[in-house]
Amino acid sequence: MSANSWTIAAARDALRKGEISAVDLTMSCLTAIDAGDALNAFVHKTPEIALEQARAADARLKGGEAPAMCGIPLGIKDLFCTKGVPSQAASNILKGFKPEYESTVTSKLFEAGAVMLGKLNMDEFAMGSSNETSCYGNAVNPWQRKGSNVQLTPGGSSGGSASAVAADLCLAATGTDTGGSIRQPAAFTGIVGIKPTYGRVSRWGIVAFASSLDQAGPMTKSVRDAAIMLQAMAGHDPKDSTSADIPVPDFEAALTGDIRGKVIGIPKEYRMDGMPSEIEALWTRGIEMIRDAGAEVRDISLPHTRCALPAYYVIAPAEASSNLARYDGVRYGHRAKLSQGDGITEMYEKTRADGFGPEVQRRIMVGTYVLSAGFYDAYYNRARKVRALIKRDFETVFADGVDAILTPATPSAAFGLGEMADADPVQMYLNDVFTVTVNLAGLPGISVPVGLDAQGLPLGLQLIGRPWDEAELLNYAHVLESRAGFVAKAEKWW
Repeated sequence: MSANSWTIAAARDALRKGEISAVDLTMSCLTAIDAGDALNAFVHKTPEIALEQARAADARLKGGEAPAMCGIPLGIKDLFCTKGVPSQAASNILKGFKPEYESTVTSKLFEAGAVMLGKLNMDEFAMGSSNETSCYGNAVNPWQRKGSNVQLTPGGSSGGSASAVAADLCLAATGTDTGGSIRQPAAFTGIVGIKPTYGRVSRWGIVAFASSLDQAGPMTKSVRDAAIMLQAMAGHDPKDSTSADIPVPDFEAALTGDIRGKVIGIPKEYRMDGMPSEIEALWTRGIEMIRDAGAEVRDISLPHTRCALPAYYVIAPAEASSNLARYDGVRYGHRAKLSQGDGITEMYEKTRADGFGPEVQRRIMVGTYVLSAGFYDAYYNRARKVRALIKRDFETVFADGVDAILTPATPSAAFGLGEMADADPVQMYLNDVFTVTVNLAGLPGISVPVGLDAQGLPLGLQLIGRPWDEAELLNYAHVLESRAGFVAKAEKWW
């Protein structure tokens, strides 16, 4: 088994024992990345930085005081600002932008000795569920249907991250999740993805989509790896006013595998009309696994779930329209060519028309509309009230003794690239139906691969935890992962 296919935990142990050097581990990944160009996962490769960081990691490892992430090669989603390296958020409007600063998350990872292999593909400004809105072109899922060579979506917006981890181009990757953008791609590619509690991980230096919903998290090959990497990413950051000053527990130590006596809720509202039988069967299997592990399974109600998707697609575009107003061609990024006599208004219009793709333009227009004077109360304020009710639903359930909630992660397995091209945009938005509630309520959620569908594609289940209780949530996920025994890998075709 080549080193690039290792988990973080396995690589950590091998590095500490001196069985492999960080440089050799990094070279194994760099070779795989070059061989994996057909996946279009890595869009800015940084081999010089990677090898420099790997050599520094080897020096720390020799000293014997290296943290768990020391020498671990990672991919970084293009939404994270990385000093001196293109950070475009997969948008033409930020073409040529190389930040003079490092995001807090990447700073923390680099301080822990992690190695950056390059920047990863994503949906433009994190707006999308299929990685088809990227200025770099589509990222491709390493999985394929049985007997078919149709290229599939890796999900979105963290599609490049999911594809790279699933194809063993890196040991793990950073992702961001605004409405499911870590958990849905993780489910589509058979990996683990956790969205922490809002405020657990700093948003400073991450290009903003919807500021009250965005949260960064790890995308990994196992639950243990997610615990190790989240430990390095989490913590209070005075530069982020929404960052919580709460101690970070030892997430890996929480993986006891014992959930006896815990109560896992099954929300009746997630049993939606038209749910594929395979998703229903997977959910039932997951419930049985949890019950067999000694947990109590309890039916619960989250009555405002049906309102979550409409509320999300009012709040998220509203915040996006505000955040994206800064891209005006004045300070950084793309500026359109102007005609003689054009003024500042024409510069704004032409720059944004050139720089933003159709999906981003759509969401900016929706957001501007719902924030406008005549519609603010009818749409935005009403959506905020619905959000408060959704949050209260979860608070009520947790107050009644439920420790975590088990649901499907996605309404289907990965679909083909281009298959949704002619669909109503709302059809694409339905990919987030099981995930957006978690963002609206600010809760932690994790997707765990549990099985394959009839076409041989991975399917995942989602666990939702109490606020700030990622340690317990990871333990429930660890139990689910152990019971499911999911070890399938995508067959190499690229």
